[in-house]
Amino acid sequence: MCGVCGLWQPGGGDAAALRARIASMTATLAHRGPDGTGTWVDAAAGIAFGHRRLAVLDLSPHGHQPMVSADGRYLLTFNGEIYNHRSLRAALPSDTSWRGHSDTEVLLAALAHWGVPRALERLNGMFAFALWDRRDRTLVLARDRLGEKPLYYGWAGRHFLFGSELKALRAHPDWSGDVDRDVLALFLRLGHVPAPYSIHRGIRQLGPGTFATITDPSRDPALTCYWSAAAIAERGQHEAFDGDRHEAIKTLEELLRDAVALRMQADVPIGAFLSGGIDSSTIVALMQAQSRQAVRTYSIGFAEAGYDEAPRARAVAHHLGTDHTEHYVTPEEALAVIPRLPDLWDEPFADPSQIPTHLVATLARRDVTVCLSGDGGDELFGGYTRYLWAARTWKAIGWVPLSARHALASGIQRVSPHVWNGVLRPVARWLPGPLAIHHPGDRLHKASEVLIADTPVALYRRFLSHWKHPEALVHGATEPITALTDPRRWPNLGDFRALMMYLDSVGYLPDNILVKVDRATQGIGLEARVPLLDHRVYEFAWRLPLAWKLTGTIGKRPLRAIVERHVPKELIERPKMGFGVPIDHWLRGPLRDWAEALLDERRLRDEGYLQPEPIRRAWHEHLSGTRNWSYQLWDLLMFQAWLAAAPNRGPRDA
Repeated sequence: MCGVCGLWQPGGGDAAALRARIASMTATLAHRGPDGTGTWVDAAAGIAFGHRRLAVLDLSPHGHQPMVSADGRYLLTFNGEIYNHRSLRAALPSDTSWRGHSDTEVLLAALAHWGVPRALERLNGMFAFALWDRRDRTLVLARDRLGEKPLYYGWAGRHFLFGSELKALRAHPDWSGDVDRDVLALFLRLGHVPAPYSIHRGIRQLGPGTFATITDPSRDPALTCYWSAAAIAERGQHEAFDGDRHEAIKTLEELLRDAVALRMQADVPIGAFLSGGIDSSTIVALMQAQSRQAVRTYSIGFAEAGYDEAPRARAVAHHLGTDHTEHYVTPEEALAVIPRLPDLWDEPFADPSQIPTHLVATLARRDVTVCLSGDGGDELFGGYTRYLWAARTWKAIGWVPLSARHALASGIQRVSPHVWNGVLRPVARWLPGPLAIHHPGDRLHKASEVLIADTPVALYRRFLSHWKHPEALVHGATEPITALTDPRRWPNLGDFRALMMYLDSVGYLPDNILVKVDRATQGIGLEARVPLLDHRVYEFAWRLPLAWKLTGTIGKRPLRAIVERHVPKELIERPKMGFGVPIDHWLRGPLRDWAEALLDERRLRDEGYLQPEPIRRAWHEHLSGTRNWSYQLWDLLMFQAWLAAAPNRGPRDA
């Protein structure tokens, strides 16, 4: 796991100037690779590569990057891990010249021998890399199938730039970095910036399962999809698993066991994040079953009720016999992370679970360099409650004429949440789950918004949306299209719940969950590996009937069946918890002054991006306790904090 960057200056350039520029870009990624740095320059071509190394395999100088191929033709800078590097090495010609045992060297040899498309098809790993062909003067950028590793690219003046994080591109002296208002609106809807967009106009993220070929740095790259999640999902419907449920579980466990084993390869200490939930418990159980010594596991706890996963994790760890470390986080420790968020995430990112994710990564980094994570189970096996709620809600309201639903929603919203609170609180304990909580009037207002959805996918989009009308908040914005809003990209899956799972796997998973994990871990030089996102597991999951994954109110049935072979059911059977922090209370308490300064009306007007009136209204309603706007306000605060902290972001675009 490392940081990569590079530039291409058309027509060539001065070697010393290129070295200085690439060194400056590379230095910004030191947190991703604290164990070494390297640069490489081809002045005649105007190419410069940079690399920051986190040494995990082959700790010797033989793993140093950027790496030149044995014949001198190719140059590689690579971030990630190729888990099947040993089998690839065996499949390459026997006369291949090897210098060490790093996966980087195997990747480079595979690309040189098989070519980019065929080599990519053979890889099992997480990666983002750049390959320069010195003979043909061609640059290739590539990203792994499911988007575990990031890669940004674009132009600064005439220079084509790329990097693991935006801060590497910002270090170039010609950087402009105007905020893309359209993408800002998209961020306020989702709480993250989805690929292929970035918060900066003209800068893009390479999409998962894609490689880009650049022969002229003044022109847009030619993008090639080498692995399609949509095609995999559709194919799974036509090539369903030929066996019964027990055989499917057995096959899945074998796949997962191998995926875990591959991700346990390292020349450094390795551990795992353990929340005590189904996904992380499955991964840890399969790790411990294949380890001769106690696996190191890590969890954190919070004193606030409803946010503490530590007791569950502790019980699972005790049963499995892991070497478990837990830490109860004080509010002061959690709050101390907030000023670092703009630098760690590098562009606006507003999932509050970024805070505990970074804290548990910091805990693990004291002992280990690699940690396995249980992410991906919800999207692959139907774990999110929204799959149940959205399907049930549409079944309940879809038959009602849209005009009648609009009228009902309008009637609910004409009565203030404060009045509804007075009406509903006396009977709240008998109301359906989402309303049987504090502020039932607020929840009723938010629930009424789903009534006006005209399709099941529109309903699902409203479930995902923080701000329902973000264009009204951003001056001059038109929200761009995404996989969520473009039906042409959707596979034909038959069942609405399956489509939601697919859309999450190509949207929420790579653009939120994996971004969160990458920045939270790489920010302190820790490598996170995700066995559930082995592409073989993803492909197999789509071959299973939906009813085998999600039945009634219970999701992730295959994973439950596997983990229950290793852990007593009562230890993991619990309502699903988010990995969060009490942002709603903090905004009314210790974060109030910080938030007030960022949401100051004059400040908003002077910056010129956001409309102050609806923002100030939401802020006052939240402070009064009438409404809970914590997620929506966190979106705004993360943008405002990023805007204040981001260096060289360019002039305000009028």
